[in-house]
Amino acid sequence: MQNKNLRLLAAIMFTDMAGYTQLVQRDETEAKFLRDRHRKVLEEKISEHQGTILQYYGDGTLSMFGSAIEAVQAAVEIQREFNSDPKIPVRLGIHTGDIVYEDEGVFGDGVNVASRIESISTPGGVLISEKVYDEICNHPEFQAISLGKFELKNVAKPIEIFAIKEDGFTIPSPKELRAKTGTLNKSIAVLPFVNMSSDQENEYFSDGITEEILNALAKVEGLRVTSRTSSFAFKGRNQDIRKIGEELNVSTVLEGSVRKAGIKVRITAQLINTLDGYHIWSETYDRKLEDIFEVQDEISRRIVNKLREKLTVNSINVPLVKSYTKNIDAYNNYLKAMFFWNKWTPESIKKSLEFHKKAIEMEPEFPLPYARLAGGYAYLGAAGYMNAKAAYSEARNVANKALELDENLSDAHVALAIVKMFFDWDWEGTEESFQRAFELNSNSAENYSVYSMFLISMRKYDEALQYALKAYELDPLSVKINSSVGDAYAHLGKYKSAIEWYEKTLELDSSFRAAIYALGWVYWMDNQAEAALKIFKEAQEKTGDPLKGITQLGYIYGKLGRMKEAKECLRKMNERQKKYPEASLEMDYAVIYAGIGDLDKVFEYIEKAYEARSGALLFITSRYWSDIMNDPRYFKMLEKMNLKI
Repeated sequence: MQNKNLRLLAAIMFTDMAGYTQLVQRDETEAKFLRDRHRKVLEEKISEHQGTILQYYGDGTLSMFGSAIEAVQAAVEIQREFNSDPKIPVRLGIHTGDIVYEDEGVFGDGVNVASRIESISTPGGVLISEKVYDEICNHPEFQAISLGKFELKNVAKPIEIFAIKEDGFTIPSPKELRAKTGTLNKSIAVLPFVNMSSDQENEYFSDGITEEILNALAKVEGLRVTSRTSSFAFKGRNQDIRKIGEELNVSTVLEGSVRKAGIKVRITAQLINTLDGYHIWSETYDRKLEDIFEVQDEISRRIVNKLREKLTVNSINVPLVKSYTKNIDAYNNYLKAMFFWNKWTPESIKKSLEFHKKAIEMEPEFPLPYARLAGGYAYLGAAGYMNAKAAYSEARNVANKALELDENLSDAHVALAIVKMFFDWDWEGTEESFQRAFELNSNSAENYSVYSMFLISMRKYDEALQYALKAYELDPLSVKINSSVGDAYAHLGKYKSAIEWYEKTLELDSSFRAAIYALGWVYWMDNQAEAALKIFKEAQEKTGDPLKGITQLGYIYGKLGRMKEAKECLRKMNERQKKYPEASLEMDYAVIYAGIGDLDKVFEYIEKAYEARSGALLFITSRYWSDIMNDPRYFKMLEKMNLKI
């Protein structure tokens, strides 16, 4: 080789023939035959895709490609061959990275990571790193599924691993990979503290204490904290800590109890290693209610300091929980508001707003209720449950008040991002508010999920998928977040993957309407009209109201030429508008008219949605609006909304 020290960016592929040593001991002739076939297939396929075999070692190979796409294509064809008779069990891993190419061989992080991925793979499949996935995700010939992030030996940061999906290929479960790599060391789940008070209505208090500690830990750099939805999924289940660790992929779990009596509170907390179920630390705190913030802070700092060697951070002596108020009645109302907020229905959100307002009346300088109040108004405005202009105006005012009291409240920045996104159509401002929220809290699955939605509206589908998967990693049991991953895949045109994620969502909650309707739309986009129609009919029946759930049906009937049924849906929509005059139905009308093919009516209602600042109008950029995208009026509307995409 003329250049003795060449540094370059390349795709590295490792292969290894599983069980070869045992085969040699059992039957040398068969072993030699399979080894020769193994080498012949590798040499042919790697060469066909402009790759180079750099090294044979025993029963494995190290190869280099100039393109990640070529590397994956070669890997797929190799495994197709090896999965046919006579079958050869081969493990295969690919990574893209910086390497050093010398006379003596090839070195570098890219080589090390690819080797580690191959070592944890299973025969008959193809595992790739997140960097490789980024290169192939826009190529419809490849389908891949995330298996989660894993700590690989001698690799500084956890790596997200994907498996190529194809008939006959093996896909290991995350549990199988964790058995080889272990759980993420820098990770914790905070389980709901048990309410030990005599009054069961104090459950809001124990839940609130849990969430405040969880939020405090989420601020610690280098610590991955499972989000509330997934942690609270184990409430009352009394499940083995080791099993919880496996399911949430965390190395530690915090559990405890709260007993509240009068002005006194007793909190117990135990930090447990999920690998063996042993206690790392436990403590009991007897305090007055007015000292509740100090207790939360002390517990949080004790946990971080116990984990600091694994976190590679200095001892935490600065407060993680701010003492915002000494008014216990105001704090109680805030916790009650959060109890209803987390039920996440329009009715419960409205209930939470009532308690936040009570908290503010009792303590006007308490910033937390303002931040959540802003989020509640933004949600109601975006979802069409409140007049958009009124909702966003209120959201902006209380979010700014929250930031005036404490500029470091990530929830308030997210609320402002939603106002800028759905009402102001200030895309740069939206981006700035989200980025500020991420700086303040890198462990909020909800924030990543909402940001993914924003990226979809900007047609940045690859990025949207990355953030949706980031949210999923932090909150794997959240139906909203599982569904949002499906949304990202759907907008990428990867319908099979989208369907799988929506079905996975519905396994968690079969009544989750967003996933049901999304599944129907994906079937329609994938030219499965009857399947889509069946889903939409069933969804409408489940509403229990003949006037609801008819938008999608109206569209499908129109596209199928069943005009009588489509116009019946319009009639019901008119009835619904009269019955619920406060409802924002402009985009529902536009959808049905798009199905019927009356574009003049479509743009009439889109214009009305523009005047009303309807939240649904933001997603006019979606591929689901392909019916109108060639009309000049479409581009004029994008221009009015400052959408330069």
